[in-house]
Amino acid sequence: MTAASALTYRDPAFVQQRLQRDIDFFTSHAFDPKGGFFHYLNDDGSVYDAASRHLVNSTRMVFCHALAYRQSGKEAHREAARHGLRFIEEKHWQADYGGYAWVLNDGLPVDRTQHCYGLAFVLLAYAHAFDIGITEAQDGIGATFALMEKLFWSEQDGLYADEATPGGEVASYRGQNANMHSCEALLAAFEATGELRYLHRAERLARNITVRQAALANGWIWEHYHADWRIDWDYNRHDNTNMFRPWGYQPGHMTEWAKLLLILERHAAHLQEDAGWLVPRAQALFDATIPVAWDQQHGGLVYGIAPDMQVCDGDKYFWVQAESMATAALLAQRTGVELYWEVYEGLWAYSMAQLIDVERGGWYRILQRDNTRYGPEKPPHGKTDFYHPLGAYLESLQALGAPLPKRR
Repeated sequence: MTAASALTYRDPAFVQQRLQRDIDFFTSHAFDPKGGFFHYLNDDGSVYDAASRHLVNSTRMVFCHALAYRQSGKEAHREAARHGLRFIEEKHWQADYGGYAWVLNDGLPVDRTQHCYGLAFVLLAYAHAFDIGITEAQDGIGATFALMEKLFWSEQDGLYADEATPGGEVASYRGQNANMHSCEALLAAFEATGELRYLHRAERLARNITVRQAALANGWIWEHYHADWRIDWDYNRHDNTNMFRPWGYQPGHMTEWAKLLLILERHAAHLQEDAGWLVPRAQALFDATIPVAWDQQHGGLVYGIAPDMQVCDGDKYFWVQAESMATAALLAQRTGVELYWEVYEGLWAYSMAQLIDVERGGWYRILQRDNTRYGPEKPPHGKTDFYHPLGAYLESLQALGAPLPKRR
């Protein structure tokens, strides 16, 4: 390891350096002057697919440039966020049915399925854009929330459904992932606007997934459900190609939910219920996950855990390490338990050694269990976005006492 010893991981200057290195890499290679951002980059930043655009990546890049603006104050990043919003509104938005295309090719829709997961990231993009002074994004916050309400919200279930046809016919599948990212986006919408309806909806989602639904699976959070929110133990059991709906418990989602509970607790004075459950539940999720998911032989957190608590997917995904790192820092700061700092430092050490491109910037997306690299046989390969690492840096800096400034 280089000068980045374990002691430096708690230094805000080190985290800010890594944040800036990632920003520089994607700013140099991902910006498409014709509209939006390139999503599929080789390790060196060269583009291997210039035509394909995915709603999730399009929106995440707006989030990333909003954070980059908060980090540096450079107007170029705010303009890049505007650039990204224009592409979303001009290309992904489909006026004929009033929704967003999931996938584009050369600017034309090739998959018009409406996903709550996608709308959550549209909401996140608008919220962070408004938070850095892009005032025209404010209307998009309310409009996107209204669309989520219309298409996917169930008052009876207290959760969102997952997908619908362009005509609005809702599929029977239910998933926790869309609700988790909706919670994240709603928290951002509240922090950007101060409107309590967003915070209260985030609070309701958090309790219903991390308490009510988790009670169906011995306190762990299962990914897939039937239309009535009974667990579907078999969904995608034999298909590991779906990156948004993998089978098994997801350690990264367990720790990501713990992070969201800790963010919710920051707003305890405005919550509808007593906030006393949030920190203990965050600890329980994190404490259950790390011992089971940590690879004692090769290091890092594995991707999937079967219901019998055995590893069902041993690959190492960059986002799992990044989200867990941030959560460990937040738990350490909130509880004063030194063990969480040790987990934080261990995840940094593993990521610096295996997943982070120290020289060029960015994180490699996925490794095999023994930390050897995948190539193009595991699409999408290369470096596809930096939303998870930037979010991890943001929350780590919060925990270290050096949060990024608001700039609106």
